[in-house]
Amino acid sequence: MSLHIDRLGHGPQPLVLLHGWAMHGGVFAPLAEALAERCTLYVADLPGHGHSRHCGLPLEPHAIAGAIAAATPPAPWLGWSLGGLVALAAALDNPAHVQGLAMLCATPRFVRDASWPHGSDASLVRQLALDLETGYHPTIERFLALEAMGSDDPKAELQRLRTEVFERGEPELRVLQEGIGLLERSDLRQRLPQLGVPSVWIAGRRDRLVPPAAMAWAADQCGGRFVEIPRAGHAPFIGHASAVADALQPLFTEGPA
Repeated sequence: MSLHIDRLGHGPQPLVLLHGWAMHGGVFAPLAEALAERCTLYVADLPGHGHSRHCGLPLEPHAIAGAIAAATPPAPWLGWSLGGLVALAAALDNPAHVQGLAMLCATPRFVRDASWPHGSDASLVRQLALDLETGYHPTIERFLALEAMGSDDPKAELQRLRTEVFERGEPELRVLQEGIGLLERSDLRQRLPQLGVPSVWIAGRRDRLVPPAAMAWAADQCGGRFVEIPRAGHAPFIGHASAVADALQPLFTEGPA
């Protein structure tokens, strides 16, 4: 079984979308609607998630990026949260195909340490992995609550995430643990000056998982553009899809539809 990629919209500008941990491409529905006139969207379900649950690919950035590149035209890529690590790796390794990069609430390093004050607490990430083994659904519920926290309407955003998280089936425990390991280990900070494509780093000012300061720092390292959405949390494409769509415009070669 191959990686599942939905093709949506009918605009002249191609754009690849990569979702975050435990979710699937369907979560981008509000953004897909906002971009439908401007873009043709290639919305992937990551390995082990959604309709790609049985595709057989490892949850590893280079393997995922290669599979998506083989199935999509040259285009900018947008990665949200965990998906940002895949998009960033792809843009660094294959700039001829990944022609622009949008990091949406995503950074080159997720976990905080002595050299990186902007990340999430490492103990939170490790506890998430332990909790999955004893309480799969409650652990995902707590993570969704963190994603919705700080948004303009956290209750409505949490309800939407709850509704959609298992809409395409439940990710396997193994894959979720692999995703946590990826978040814990990945560190692409040193490679940021090598990024050779235009980039935009879109933060939610109220994000409780990825601090906007981390994204501002990363944008500065690679000469990218930093955009902060004032009333958004970790999933700004839900309540602020038009603001996200507008922030992407500098990456588009085709111009407004």
